[in-house]
Amino acid sequence: MALKPVGLVVVALLCALTAGGSTLAGQSLDATGRSDVPVRPPRPGAGPDSSWTTYGGDLASKRYVPFDQITAANFENLEVAWRFKTENFGARPEYRFQSTPLVADGVLYTTAGTRRSIVALNAVTGEVLWTYREPDEGERGRNAPRQLSGRGLAYWTDGTDTRIVYVTPGYRMIALDAKTGQRIATFGDRGVVDLKTNFDQDIDPITADVGLQSAPVIAKDIIIIGAAHTQGTSPRAMSNVKGYVRGYDVRTGQRRWIFHTIPGPGEFGHDTWENRSNERAGNVGVWTQISVDETLNLAYLPVELPTGDFYGGHRPGQGLFGESLVAVDLQTGERKWHYQLVHHGLWDSDIPCAPILVDITVDGRAIRAVAQVTKQGFVYVFDRATGEPVWPIVERPVPTGDVPGERYSPTQPIPSRPAPFERQGVSVDDLIDFTPALRAEAQAAMANYRTGPLFTPPSVMNPTGTFGTLMLPHNQGGANWPGGSFDPESRTLYVYSQTNLANIGLIPGDPALTDFPYSGRTAPTPPGVAAGRGGLTVQGLSIIKPPYGRITAINLDRGDIVWQVPHGDTPDAIRNNPALRGINVPRTGQPGMAGTLVTKTLVIAGETQFSTAGHARGALLRAYDKATGADAGAVLMPAPQTGSPMSYMREGRQYLVVAVSGTGFPGELIAYVLPD
Repeated sequence: MALKPVGLVVVALLCALTAGGSTLAGQSLDATGRSDVPVRPPRPGAGPDSSWTTYGGDLASKRYVPFDQITAANFENLEVAWRFKTENFGARPEYRFQSTPLVADGVLYTTAGTRRSIVALNAVTGEVLWTYREPDEGERGRNAPRQLSGRGLAYWTDGTDTRIVYVTPGYRMIALDAKTGQRIATFGDRGVVDLKTNFDQDIDPITADVGLQSAPVIAKDIIIIGAAHTQGTSPRAMSNVKGYVRGYDVRTGQRRWIFHTIPGPGEFGHDTWENRSNERAGNVGVWTQISVDETLNLAYLPVELPTGDFYGGHRPGQGLFGESLVAVDLQTGERKWHYQLVHHGLWDSDIPCAPILVDITVDGRAIRAVAQVTKQGFVYVFDRATGEPVWPIVERPVPTGDVPGERYSPTQPIPSRPAPFERQGVSVDDLIDFTPALRAEAQAAMANYRTGPLFTPPSVMNPTGTFGTLMLPHNQGGANWPGGSFDPESRTLYVYSQTNLANIGLIPGDPALTDFPYSGRTAPTPPGVAAGRGGLTVQGLSIIKPPYGRITAINLDRGDIVWQVPHGDTPDAIRNNPALRGINVPRTGQPGMAGTLVTKTLVIAGETQFSTAGHARGALLRAYDKATGADAGAVLMPAPQTGSPMSYMREGRQYLVVAVSGTGFPGELIAYVLPD
């Protein structure tokens, strides 16, 4: 497979950044910021100019474009149209750039850099049109649980007024004029709404553990804002900020509604918190993307678990609305229906990504549905108007544990269809089998831990017994925040997932550090075993056999897996491992987090690791035939994909844009296009 190298096209940043925002001055630009840019002739397959005005491509979060200009026949001919580098946006470069940009009226909008600046670019040339940087948030910003550039922003227009809305690391909502980059003076307090106020709880504006890195969503005239907290398995306290979800007026910034994800007295779900545990419990936020059906007037909230990823003895009961998909009225925030996907969660199995709104036909019946992919590798599919499961979801018995003071749910809801898109639970059959010796080492390593099917709970570390529990998928996979894509033509869902092991143990909490009786930790390893990126490793190899990253296609009319392929070249650490010398290792795929994009003919996703498999150091942007999963071409990127790809049509050309970054490579956007 011939690979086209990435050209070195550098976008010069000519803006002088100021604390209150800045724009380019001294240039004569038209409405899209273009000045004397030559117009290239359209290529075959050209369509009308298009937009990408919300994080998931549309409010349904389908991440789909109906374009067929870029195909399997020409994918490897893609060349760089422009590159936008972010390293000078902030006091230091950012090496984890996760933005999905937006495009409207020929202008591309993105977050950028460690200060979460906002940048408007000409979508054809990459020329900077304006930038905005909020003043330094000081101690409030330094205490923020979700920093860096975040994953995106929101766009709104009523046909005359156009606005960009985003959330700063310090949890302040900013509204900007999309044409100029200046604050909207009539929104909130001169363009700013302090999200740590009017929150139905008293929190410290400087130190409170709440923020947001995901993009707001705007539907009709409502901005919906979620809440995120500090990542980690060992909270400092059983109590924390409650992750309530709020709706705001897009014109004024006034709060229109609030949904209490932890119900108070008299509210639905209050009785699922035993011993008044709801009073001190925190988290239960929506840290990921939200989807909206404007016709049904419903917003779909994917909610995380309460405080305490791996211990929940202080919060007995099922604890609504933890780890639930909740549909609320767009205008009022009133709950219309919910479904809890994990009862009394102990696995950090937050609902990690946007629900995808899909129109499908099941057994001859047309259904307006919502499909939710999860970290466990399940797809839960509901009628999005009523919340009724499309296929039965069965409460099945699951293992319980022996942690003192813990309360275990005896059952968990398991979808009957579709089948899981990831391996679940740990057994000998999951261990590497490149050689009998490696299998034996992996089996010996596994013997030091508690293992079992999905939902085997964490256990207390015991040096004379088991060190902890092995979890597969672990709390960072199968699917995570990039979510999936949906093809409305074939009614097929595409999702990247990673097969990655975690070894989790509980230790008694240190009273000087936490009020939890037990805290989650990466469990220790026996001699000859290491804890690496893939969980437990022997001879530098994960004890779990590949593939480590995969893309799965699932037909949602039938609830069947159509195809599944490893995604990503075999990592160098496996290809060059001395223990595998002379062994033909098939493509293993790569663990990580990769968003997908589906077009008229292709599924597109980038690799998540640097690789040198027959090409310069970098990572491949790959295409697959969406019907079969067959390879359909690849081009070389200078660094792994870290944001989800998006696409738009402009002046008869299809542009494919992806955020890349990695160790030693600051974040940048790369726009690909077919040559003239």
